[in-house]
Amino acid sequence: VTRHGDYRLIPNGQHKITINASGNKYRFFITLIHEIAHLEAFEIYGRRIKPHGQEWKHTFQKLMLPFLNPAVFPNTLLPLLAKHFKNPKASSDTDANLALALKYYDPPNDKNYIFEIPQGAFFRMYNGKVFKRGAKRVKRFECLEVSSGRTYLFNPNAEVELLETK
Repeated sequence: VTRHGDYRLIPNGQHKITINASGNKYRFFITLIHEIAHLEAFEIYGRRIKPHGQEWKHTFQKLMLPFLNPAVFPNTLLPLLAKHFKNPKASSDTDANLALALKYYDPPNDKNYIFEIPQGAFFRMYNGKVFKRGAKRVKRFECLEVSSGRTYLFNPNAEVELLETK
C-alpha cells in the first residue's frame, strides 16, 4: 500500500499537508480531503485523538459528503465511494474494490495487482525485493521472498512488477 499523502503539525505550530503527485484526479482529491480531515479533526478535538480514530472518520465523512455526486465523481466510482465512506479506512487502498476502480483512472503503467498474477509467478516490489506468489489465505496472498526464504502476506491489491521466467 502506497502512502498518498501526509498531515503534520510542524514545530512552529503550523500545519503541513503534502500529497504525492498523481495522474489520477480522483485519487488526488480523496487524498486531499483525507489530509484536510486530519487538520480539521486536530483543530476540533485536539492532539490526543487517534490518527484514524472515530473523530477523524466523522470529520472525513462530513467533508466528503458534499462531493459524493456525479458532478465530481464518475458513476462507476460513486457506489464504491458511498460504501467506503460508511466506515472510511486509513487508506482507500485497503478497500480492494475501490482501489481497483480507482486504478482505472491512473495513467498506464507496467504494474499488476497480486491477485492478477498466477500462483507460482515471480514479482518485484517497489523496494526491489523479489517474491514468488503463493496461495490465497482467506483475504491475503502468501508470498515467499526469494532471497531470504521468509513468507509474507500481501493484500490482493498490492501493485507489483511481474517478472518474466526464463
